[in-house]
Amino acid sequence: MGTITVFASVTLDGVMQAPGRPDEDPRGGFTHGGWALPYQDEVAGRFAAEGMSQGGAILFGHRTYDDLMGFWTSTPEPNPFTEALVAADKFVATRRRDIRLDHPNSTALVGEASDTVARLRAERDGGITVLGSGELVRALIAAGLVDDLVLLQHPLVLGTGTKLFDTTPVALELQRSLTTTTGVIIGQYAVR
Repeated sequence: MGTITVFASVTLDGVMQAPGRPDEDPRGGFTHGGWALPYQDEVAGRFAAEGMSQGGAILFGHRTYDDLMGFWTSTPEPNPFTEALVAADKFVATRRRDIRLDHPNSTALVGEASDTVARLRAERDGGITVLGSGELVRALIAAGLVDDLVLLQHPLVLGTGTKLFDTTPVALELQRSLTTTTGVIIGQYAVR
Protein backbone atom coordinates (compact mmCIF):
# COMPACT_ATOMS: atom_id res chain seq x y z
CA MET A 1 0.00 0.00 0.00
CA GLY A 2 1.19 3.50 -0.84
CA THR A 3 1.41 6.51 1.43
CA ILE A 4 0.02 9.93 0.56
CA THR A 5 1.91 13.08 1.50
CA VAL A 6 0.52 16.56 0.91
CA PHE A 7 3.13 19.23 0.09
CA ALA A 8 1.68 22.74 0.33
CA SER A 9 2.63 26.35 0.90
CA VAL A 10 0.29 28.17 3.27
CA THR A 11 0.03 31.54 4.96
CA LEU A 12 -0.42 31.76 8.73
CA ASP A 13 -4.16 32.10 8.18
CA GLY A 14 -4.18 28.92 6.07
CA VAL A 15 -4.45 30.41 2.57
CA MET A 16 -2.91 28.19 -0.10
CA GLN A 17 -4.28 29.88 -3.23
CA ALA A 18 -1.78 30.99 -5.89
CA PRO A 19 1.53 31.04 -4.00
CA GLY A 20 3.70 30.91 -7.12
CA ARG A 21 2.63 33.61 -9.57
CA PRO A 22 0.43 36.70 -9.72
CA ASP A 23 -1.71 35.13 -12.48
CA GLU A 24 -1.73 31.59 -11.06
CA ASP A 25 -5.29 31.44 -9.71
CA PRO A 26 -7.44 34.58 -9.64
CA ARG A 27 -10.67 32.66 -8.89
CA GLY A 28 -12.99 34.48 -6.51
CA GLY A 29 -11.30 37.79 -7.29
CA PHE A 30 -8.08 36.74 -5.52
CA THR A 31 -5.49 39.50 -6.06
CA HIS A 32 -2.57 38.25 -3.93
CA GLY A 33 -1.11 35.68 -6.35
CA GLY A 34 2.63 35.13 -6.03
CA TRP A 35 2.64 35.76 -2.28
CA ALA A 36 5.28 33.06 -1.60
CA LEU A 37 7.87 34.43 -4.03
CA PRO A 38 9.58 36.88 -1.63
CA TYR A 39 10.16 34.02 0.83
CA GLN A 40 12.12 31.67 -1.42
CA ASP A 41 15.62 30.82 -0.27
CA GLU A 42 18.25 28.07 -0.46
CA VAL A 43 16.93 26.26 2.63
CA ALA A 44 13.48 25.78 1.09
CA GLY A 45 15.06 24.89 -2.26
CA ARG A 46 17.22 22.18 -0.70
CA PHE A 47 14.23 20.81 1.22
CA ALA A 48 12.13 20.61 -1.97
CA ALA A 49 15.01 19.00 -3.88
CA GLU A 50 15.42 16.43 -1.10
CA GLY A 51 11.76 15.46 -1.44
CA MET A 52 11.92 15.29 -5.23
CA SER A 53 15.04 13.08 -5.11
CA GLN A 54 13.08 10.40 -3.24
CA GLY A 55 11.01 9.72 -6.34
CA GLY A 56 7.48 8.40 -6.14
CA ALA A 57 4.31 9.38 -7.90
CA ILE A 58 2.68 12.80 -7.97
CA LEU A 59 -1.05 13.35 -7.54
CA PHE A 60 -2.86 16.47 -8.72
CA GLY A 61 -6.31 17.89 -9.15
CA HIS A 62 -6.85 18.65 -12.83
CA ARG A 63 -6.54 22.45 -12.53
CA THR A 64 -3.23 22.18 -10.66
CA TYR A 65 -1.93 19.59 -13.15
CA ASP A 66 -2.70 21.85 -16.12
CA ASP A 67 -1.22 24.93 -14.46
CA LEU A 68 1.87 23.42 -12.85
CA MET A 69 2.87 21.17 -15.75
CA GLY A 70 2.16 23.94 -18.25
CA PHE A 71 4.34 26.37 -16.33
CA TRP A 72 7.31 24.09 -15.60
CA THR A 73 7.45 22.54 -19.06
CA SER A 74 7.59 26.00 -20.68
CA THR A 75 10.31 27.29 -18.33
CA PRO A 76 13.75 27.62 -19.96
CA GLU A 77 16.13 24.72 -19.46
CA PRO A 78 18.08 23.57 -17.57
CA ASN A 79 15.62 23.10 -14.78
CA PRO A 80 15.74 20.20 -12.29
CA PHE A 81 12.04 20.56 -11.41
CA THR A 82 10.93 20.12 -15.02
CA GLU A 83 12.96 16.95 -15.45
CA ALA A 84 11.65 15.43 -12.21
CA LEU A 85 8.03 16.37 -12.96
CA VAL A 86 8.09 15.02 -16.51
CA ALA A 87 9.78 11.75 -15.46
CA ALA A 88 7.47 11.05 -12.50
CA ASP A 89 4.31 9.00 -12.71
CA LYS A 90 1.53 11.56 -12.52
CA PHE A 91 -2.06 10.88 -11.50
CA VAL A 92 -4.82 13.42 -12.02
CA ALA A 93 -7.98 13.18 -9.92
CA THR A 94 -10.91 14.52 -11.92
CA ARG A 95 -14.62 14.14 -12.45
CA ARG A 96 -14.24 15.02 -16.15
CA ARG A 97 -14.36 11.99 -18.42
CA ASP A 98 -13.10 14.05 -21.38
CA ILE A 99 -9.90 15.28 -19.70
CA ARG A 100 -6.85 15.49 -21.93
CA LEU A 101 -3.47 14.91 -20.28
CA ASP A 102 -0.70 16.38 -22.42
CA HIS A 103 2.37 15.26 -20.49
CA PRO A 104 4.14 11.87 -20.42
CA ASN A 105 3.51 9.37 -17.61
CA SER A 106 0.10 10.90 -16.82
CA THR A 107 -2.98 8.89 -15.85
CA ALA A 108 -6.49 10.23 -15.18
CA LEU A 109 -8.33 8.97 -12.10
CA VAL A 110 -11.90 9.66 -13.23
CA GLY A 111 -14.64 9.72 -10.60
CA GLU A 112 -14.88 10.76 -6.97
CA ALA A 113 -11.39 11.31 -5.56
CA SER A 114 -12.18 9.53 -2.30
CA ASP A 115 -12.82 6.36 -4.34
CA THR A 116 -10.25 6.64 -7.13
CA VAL A 117 -7.39 7.73 -4.88
CA ALA A 118 -8.24 5.04 -2.31
CA ARG A 119 -7.85 2.44 -5.08
CA LEU A 120 -4.57 4.00 -6.23
CA ARG A 121 -3.23 4.02 -2.68
CA ALA A 122 -4.21 0.37 -2.16
CA GLU A 123 -2.71 -0.81 -5.47
CA ARG A 124 0.52 1.20 -5.54
CA ASP A 125 3.55 0.79 -3.30
CA GLY A 126 5.69 3.75 -2.35
CA GLY A 127 5.09 7.43 -1.89
CA ILE A 128 2.45 9.53 -3.59
CA THR A 129 2.87 13.28 -3.19
CA VAL A 130 0.01 15.73 -3.68
CA LEU A 131 1.16 19.14 -4.91
CA GLY A 132 -1.21 22.05 -4.29
CA SER A 133 -4.71 20.90 -5.30
CA GLY A 134 -6.71 22.32 -2.39
CA GLU A 135 -10.09 20.82 -3.28
CA LEU A 136 -8.49 17.40 -3.72
CA VAL A 137 -6.54 17.68 -0.46
CA ARG A 138 -9.66 18.60 1.52
CA ALA A 139 -11.51 15.60 0.05
CA LEU A 140 -8.62 13.23 0.84
CA ILE A 141 -8.30 14.50 4.41
CA ALA A 142 -12.05 14.07 4.95
CA ALA A 143 -11.78 10.50 3.61
CA GLY A 144 -8.84 9.68 5.90
CA LEU A 145 -6.46 9.05 2.98
CA VAL A 146 -3.62 11.46 3.88
CA ASP A 147 -0.69 10.00 5.80
CA ASP A 148 1.60 13.03 6.04
CA LEU A 149 1.55 16.78 5.53
CA VAL A 150 4.53 18.93 4.63
CA LEU A 151 3.54 22.53 5.18
CA LEU A 152 5.65 25.52 4.28
CA GLN A 153 4.12 28.07 6.65
CA HIS A 154 4.86 31.59 5.47
CA PRO A 155 4.97 34.51 7.94
CA LEU A 156 2.11 36.28 6.19
CA VAL A 157 -1.62 36.79 6.78
CA LEU A 158 -3.74 37.53 3.70
CA GLY A 159 -7.23 37.45 5.17
CA THR A 160 -8.72 36.19 1.90
CA GLY A 161 -8.26 33.29 -0.47
CA THR A 162 -8.83 29.55 -0.63
CA LYS A 163 -7.66 27.81 2.52
CA LEU A 164 -6.03 24.42 2.82
CA PHE A 165 -8.21 23.21 5.66
CA ASP A 166 -11.96 23.32 6.02
CA THR A 167 -14.11 22.02 8.86
CA THR A 168 -12.61 18.51 9.00
CA PRO A 169 -10.61 18.07 12.24
CA VAL A 170 -7.08 16.73 11.72
CA ALA A 171 -4.74 15.62 14.51
CA LEU A 172 -1.09 15.96 13.53
CA GLU A 173 2.19 14.85 15.05
CA LEU A 174 5.27 16.93 14.24
CA GLN A 175 8.01 14.74 12.76
CA ARG A 176 10.51 17.38 11.63
CA SER A 177 10.78 21.13 11.35
CA LEU A 178 13.18 23.73 10.10
CA THR A 179 13.10 27.46 9.56
CA THR A 180 14.31 29.16 6.41
CA THR A 181 16.33 32.37 6.31
CA THR A 182 13.12 34.23 5.35
CA GLY A 183 11.07 32.97 8.30
CA VAL A 184 9.15 30.16 6.56
CA ILE A 185 8.63 27.27 8.94
CA ILE A 186 8.71 23.94 7.18
CA GLY A 187 6.79 21.41 9.23
CA GLN A 188 6.58 17.74 8.40
CA TYR A 189 3.62 16.12 10.16
CA ALA A 190 2.20 12.63 10.43
CA VAL A 191 -1.59 12.43 10.43
CA ARG A 192 -2.74 10.52 13.51
